[in-house]
Amino acid sequence: MQYRTLGRTGVRVSALALGAMNFGRIGRTSQDEATAIVDAALEAGVNLIDTADWYGEGESEEMVGRAIAGRRDDIVLATKAGMPMGDEQNHRGSSRRWLVTALDDSLRRLGVDHVDLYQIHRWDPATGDEETLSALTDLQRAGKIRYFGSSTFPAYRVVQAQWAAREHRLSRYVTEQPSYSALQRGIESDVLPVAEEYGMGVLVWSPLASGWLSGAVRRGKDVTTHRSAVLPERFDPALPANRARLDAVERLAGIADAAGLTMIRLALGFATAHPAVTSALIGPRTLDHLHSQLAAADTVLPADVLDAIDSVVAPGTDLAAHEKFDTPPALLDPSLRRR
Repeated sequence: MQYRTLGRTGVRVSALALGAMNFGRIGRTSQDEATAIVDAALEAGVNLIDTADWYGEGESEEMVGRAIAGRRDDIVLATKAGMPMGDEQNHRGSSRRWLVTALDDSLRRLGVDHVDLYQIHRWDPATGDEETLSALTDLQRAGKIRYFGSSTFPAYRVVQAQWAAREHRLSRYVTEQPSYSALQRGIESDVLPVAEEYGMGVLVWSPLASGWLSGAVRRGKDVTTHRSAVLPERFDPALPANRARLDAVERLAGIADAAGLTMIRLALGFATAHPAVTSALIGPRTLDHLHSQLAAADTVLPADVLDAIDSVVAPGTDLAAHEKFDTPPALLDPSLRRR
């Protein structure tokens, strides 16, 4: 396993980190399976586990807490807040009122007295940076969190938050968690350069592009992945974006074959090759999934393979931009772009 420093924190984390979104109802992973996955990941050298309160409405955090009981100090533990937790209007977002409550709830579910990294799951346009950063700074000073970060923030919001922290003399986001894969490379043009500029750690999610780069999606083959059953439109070959992705996958599969690699090793090796990326989050539902992904732990792609990937999907290009979660609100809500 390779290890990198998480931004400028001095904390060393594994290049492959364990994402726990699939623990529980989302991935239909039982507690015994989740514990076995955590055991195997730690044995392989993974030392960062990432979850969120929103995953299964707290179920993932509870399962992670039970799986890590008795070995908390060996793990860099990360969770997130901000997504809706029920129908109550104030049980969401990044206000001080909610974050104080949400963190206490997460600590209770995880069975710990602090988390190493607390992340704002999505940018909240209704809440000012000073409000959020001051609450996070106070929680940090109280010893409930060691560091805090952002997740899926547009680049300009990452910059704005850094400036707000400086202006108001508050602690700052030290990490960003964006979506990144060989099929979704848009962050190379903005988020990753910004993260490098501010010395932020970067934990990328969906490096297998929701299964497109797992080897299970190929031309002429029925797609039977868990994700395709949940979000069938993302794999419908009648849609132009999906046809473009399938064409790219076929070409990437040829590159992997020529290099003697599985598609998973090619995809994870690509995601961890960028100098701005600290770790790639893998989200296995089963032990078999985990082992196939851990096989990429020591994969370092040579320059000719990276160049070949660039020839398939150009740097800074998203093949499915409509699936991104960092779109400015005014592009989604017409009322925000009308006088």
